[in-house]
Amino acid sequence: MKKDRHVLETLGKTRVVVESGKVVEVGKPLLKYCPLWEKKRGLKELNEQVVKANVEFRIQDFGMCTANREVELEVFVGFGASETFMTALRLGMLDATVTVCEGAGTVITSNPALVQGIGARLSGVIETTPVEGIIKSVKAKGGEILDPVQINQASGLQMALRLGYERVGVTVSTLEVAKQCKAISEHAVIFGVHLTGISREEAEEFYEVADLITAGASEYIRVLAKNKAILQAGTAIPIFALTPTGKELLLERAKEVKAALLLNTMRLPVLREEKQPMV
Repeated sequence: MKKDRHVLETLGKTRVVVESGKVVEVGKPLLKYCPLWEKKRGLKELNEQVVKANVEFRIQDFGMCTANREVELEVFVGFGASETFMTALRLGMLDATVTVCEGAGTVITSNPALVQGIGARLSGVIETTPVEGIIKSVKAKGGEILDPVQINQASGLQMALRLGYERVGVTVSTLEVAKQCKAISEHAVIFGVHLTGISREEAEEFYEVADLITAGASEYIRVLAKNKAILQAGTAIPIFALTPTGKELLLERAKEVKAALLLNTMRLPVLREEKQPMV
């Protein structure tokens, strides 16, 4: 039987390869510290052993990269791409979303629970091959996938439009794909994710095409927020709204966050120095 293979970038943008439910390769973390993972799992330093253990935990806990994959999961962070899109779908602000799931590739759905479930605890997926159990579960919850299985957000957006969806949210992780999606539909809501390591020039261009962008560990996304962001959610791994549409989505998401919130006018970005990712 041919092994399924998934290449992830996770916990400090570490390259991890999972084959048939087993971690077979772990690279060196790009970052030594990530405030999100300290908050969620108490991880004060990122190294190969920590990354391997965390990925193995997720494989065991909710079946990541396996046929037993759970595709409806709880909220993981207050403000994240999947959480924001989940709320937008629930409120009818978006008709559908185009996101990525390991084992299924690009997924188009109008189901808020599905978009949250596949994205809640998943890091960047660089490569993936089909896993029939995951595909079956995604389809059972109202997800459509590309044939053949692949990660192609532009093709996913085109498929969503063919299915009759008009206002579509799309997660993108490269400037090239962001531009492709904006060219396909000016009404697409572009959410930049997994952008640690991009150049200043790329960050500047990303700010021109995206509606929302997560800073990750990118210094340039943080710097450019000073003149371009109109709303910020979070201070450690902030999300910036860059357009009125992005701002509206984040504000509606804020209404569903159960923790206490502070709303105030101030110059952005607001960053707690001791809580930023470290290389």
